[in-house]
Amino acid sequence: MISEYDCLIRPVMTEKTMNSKGSGVYVFRVSVEATKSDVRRAVEKIFDVKVSAVNILNRKGKKRFFRKISGMTESKKYAVVSLSDGAINFEGGV
Repeated sequence: MISEYDCLIRPVMTEKTMNSKGSGVYVFRVSVEATKSDVRRAVEKIFDVKVSAVNILNRKGKKRFFRKISGMTESKKYAVVSLSDGAINFEGGV
């Protein structure tokens, strides 16, 4: 179990995620160690809203080559959070 502020890294602000904002769905980049219950607890405490569902998306890092050197890009974890009531205001910062 990790702390609330270590769980959420940043909100994902893309055109697709901002269009789904009216339906109460928000996307966050979260720590790789975070679980659904950690994300739920963090969003409810930080933004003071009621969360109805949390879905987790793991994006594995890709293999990249530069000249004769191979490497991997960073693995990422995203959380799609659905709110039952209320909204999140990002204007004040996270």
